[in-house]
Amino acid sequence: MAFEGQAQTALERLDESLARLRTLIKRGEQQAALRFMEEGELKDRYEELQNMISISSTNPLGARGTQNTGGI
Repeated sequence: MAFEGQAQTALERLDESLARLRTLIKRGEQQAALRFMEEGELKDRYEELQNMISISSTNPLGARGTQNTGGI
């Protein structure tokens, strides 16, 4: 369950960053938007989510060292 909460939080943060990117583009601030995507917050949020997905797919063990089987 903890992973689901963390994933949801990461998705919400990514969504907020995408909204900021949209605002930059709407204001015509293309250079700032490029920096935001390539070096800034959007890149960080994407990497955060990507790392969570990578870890969850390579480590099938749960927090207690037991196999994650879903269900209960």
